[in-house]
Amino acid sequence: MGSGNWYLLPVNPEAVFKAYDIRGRTDTGELDESLYEAVGQAVAAVLAPAAVAIGRDCRATSAPFFRALARGLTGSGVDVIDLGEVPTDAVYFYSGANEVAGAVITASHNPPEYNGLKLCRAGASPVGADTGLREIKERVMAGTLGASDAEGTLTSADIIDDYVDHLLSIVPPASVSALSVAVDGGNGMAGVAVEKVFDRLDASLVGLYLDPDGSFPNHPADPMVPENLDDLKSRMAAGRFDLGVAFDGDADRAFFLDDKAEPLSGSTVTSLIARSLLAYSPGAPVVHNLITSKAVPEVILESGGRPIRTKVGHSFIKQVMAESGAVFGGEHSGHYYFKDNFRADSGMLAALFLMRIMSEDGRALSDMRADVERYEASGEINFAVRDVDSALRHIASSMADESVDRLDGLTIDFGDEWFNLRPSNTEPLLRLNVEAQSAERVDEIVEKVTKLLEEVG
Repeated sequence: MGSGNWYLLPVNPEAVFKAYDIRGRTDTGELDESLYEAVGQAVAAVLAPAAVAIGRDCRATSAPFFRALARGLTGSGVDVIDLGEVPTDAVYFYSGANEVAGAVITASHNPPEYNGLKLCRAGASPVGADTGLREIKERVMAGTLGASDAEGTLTSADIIDDYVDHLLSIVPPASVSALSVAVDGGNGMAGVAVEKVFDRLDASLVGLYLDPDGSFPNHPADPMVPENLDDLKSRMAAGRFDLGVAFDGDADRAFFLDDKAEPLSGSTVTSLIARSLLAYSPGAPVVHNLITSKAVPEVILESGGRPIRTKVGHSFIKQVMAESGAVFGGEHSGHYYFKDNFRADSGMLAALFLMRIMSEDGRALSDMRADVERYEASGEINFAVRDVDSALRHIASSMADESVDRLDGLTIDFGDEWFNLRPSNTEPLLRLNVEAQSAERVDEIVEKVTKLLEEVG
């Protein structure tokens, strides 16, 4: 294969390498088969895996991108295991259970014209910018992709039944009572497994959009956008449900609605799951990212745990969990990570845990959430700015007398209220999150930050 310089790579492949994955458009040439083949060779050179298990989502480009990635790997002497169209967390399960490197071809919640790639080492250990992805990018950019005289093999594995068994070994079916649950699969990868999970439970399932379809014909597979929950809310209003669940496109995230069809924030779910797990693991560390509610570390401490604050992003959370021995990790964005799941995030496992918590408590979820919801929040607000660094410097200088934290972007802490402004890892945006003790103060802080950003354009 040589050095790989013969590949006709996209005009600017560097732009698609993010902090913890690869992500870009397929319709404008940001991602194409040549890039995936080159990445396959670079992965072989940098990670040196004996084999890579590859799963993919249902987008039209995912199958040809799989073939290209597999060519790059097998041409470099690496065996490839084709897992087919599966949820992202099913790949993490296979990687962890079989001590084999993994790759997932997906753009998660992005529109159909996007795609991407998530990587992990054997044991589901994450690959981010600081743990191999930067070197993979540098090799792709330089064309120093490596070569091998050996040819790897290509085999396939059907893993969904084993994946379901794994989930239900962590949350046993007997721990879930006869709840009524509405699930919106968003035409993403949750539909591959969710019915198999509920077949083993006393809980009943009413499903929407469970058939995988990479064109996402009913609504975008991004439950963080409120209007994408409208169909699920309507279905819940037409019956009596204890819980609503909406999955994103690759099913590594889940979003929840209570019995009144009111959405729960990621911070609320993190607090509820952390409190439950700490009852079984007193004193254990629990990881949360820096944009979760102040209530999250409060609940962890009240439950006898040790809160650990980290950057946003799955590779950061997983690394800190491994270093600390944390039992659980949660992000405000709906990613939930479990020690018993190889520290990997799983929307399906989060749903099972929440159902178990509801079954043990016996109260309606609308009552349970009040235990851990203590502040008002803005939700994530996105700003397009000309120069991210200049904007952050301007905000910091304008708040010089306040407590300033630069763990991830810029966090200004006023004591009983705070805001974080950080660059997106996947889009050219600044993301603002504000929390305070009243909605009025939240609005005032948002207005103040907005005006400051307008000053720099």
